[in-house]
Amino acid sequence: MSQKRPNILFLMSDEHRPDVTGYEGNRVVRTPVLDRLAEKGVVFQNAYTPSPICVPARQCMMSGQLPKTCGCEGWVDLQAGYRTFAREFSRYAYNTTCAGKLHHQGQDQMQGWRTRIAPDAEISDRYVEDKIEVEFERYRKPPNTGKWSNQREVEEARAVEGPYQKFDKRVLQASLDYLERYFADPVYHRPQSHRPLLFKFSLLQPHYPFFTSKEQFDYYYERVPIFYEEPCDHPVLSKSQQGEPVNASEEAVRRATAAYYGMISTIDDYFGQVLDQLENLGEDLDDWIIVYTSDHGDMMGEHGIWEKTRFYEGSARVPLIISWPRRFEGGRVVHENVNLCDLFATLCDLAGLDIPEGLDSRSLVPLMRGDTSGWYNETVSQMGKNHVMIKHDDLKYQYYGEEVPEVLFDLKRDPGEWKNVAEDSEYAEVMERFRRRLAELGHGPEAYRHYKNAGYG
Repeated sequence: MSQKRPNILFLMSDEHRPDVTGYEGNRVVRTPVLDRLAEKGVVFQNAYTPSPICVPARQCMMSGQLPKTCGCEGWVDLQAGYRTFAREFSRYAYNTTCAGKLHHQGQDQMQGWRTRIAPDAEISDRYVEDKIEVEFERYRKPPNTGKWSNQREVEEARAVEGPYQKFDKRVLQASLDYLERYFADPVYHRPQSHRPLLFKFSLLQPHYPFFTSKEQFDYYYERVPIFYEEPCDHPVLSKSQQGEPVNASEEAVRRATAAYYGMISTIDDYFGQVLDQLENLGEDLDDWIIVYTSDHGDMMGEHGIWEKTRFYEGSARVPLIISWPRRFEGGRVVHENVNLCDLFATLCDLAGLDIPEGLDSRSLVPLMRGDTSGWYNETVSQMGKNHVMIKHDDLKYQYYGEEVPEVLFDLKRDPGEWKNVAEDSEYAEVMERFRRRLAELGHGPEAYRHYKNAGYG
């Protein structure tokens, strides 16, 4: 192959619900960089996380497989040496570099990345080799330490520079320095490498705690719309991530929302600085594949709940933009259901790499061209071992185990997800189809015993 493969910039945030962007019509939030990226790229309006919580969502995205396929049915890492798209691209001589958050907790901290800068590397207790359990028991965390409750997260929202803000600043500076050295070493005055680059710029914000700069906080405080709603009566969908109710004041919810919006504007600015750096180094961004996404959303008090882990749109839907102006017309909006798992096959297809077998990953390239023929309009998400969401067209089915009522939302009629129509006679045949698909995916009372993958191939 004589032609160099394309460079790829993979921008990622944490806990960004996609309706808090200008390009989705939010008139309050300031996201000029993402808005320009959407104008030049393809927006996937119905992109979903494979799991609405950080660690499994990121493992599934990297492996191109659903939680049940890759074994990440909970707060667990991929097995050491597992195939990821970073590992796959490294095989093709790509320089694969990640800056910032990966949230890998196992012993395979690289997961195929050849270089990590400003990392969040930390091995969880569960992966310590030959662990002496009795010693770990001696130092078990006492009550009221560690993670705040959802209630306190909201009440503590304010204008302050917290640890996540400091982390993201380090990631930004390290990334700007790395790119300068890579493309125009200021000492040797030459590029560091002639190979193609896959560079992932991954930030912690807008993940809570709800902290942001005073400038951002003051701008948004009086402007933000807030959710101040009551939970439904479903035994799962009525619960915030930690289970307890949140009874914060409207003023506290406003502070938390202002901080959340402020963090989104901050990461938008950081993305812009990375893009500007590349252009200042002589790179033509029309020749780059640029991806933006997040691992999941945040409920922000919608339906009376906070954080993620639920299959409501605010938690399970994610922003997804793919831009390559040299190859694809900008401004296109794709309405088909897609998944973060689909990025593995898509990146391979765009870069001209062979797509490995056994993935729960479908190339989005035909959709980027406007070709929807043959697309199986399904997306799947899973939380733990027993909570499963299947969305087909505008219908979103949810299974929570045999003792919990099933849920079906018809998003065409009910975009706010207020009415559970699972028991309506009009949807009886639809429910049977979803139950059969649930079994094919290895879940439910009739689960296929020999499940291998989603069967998209």
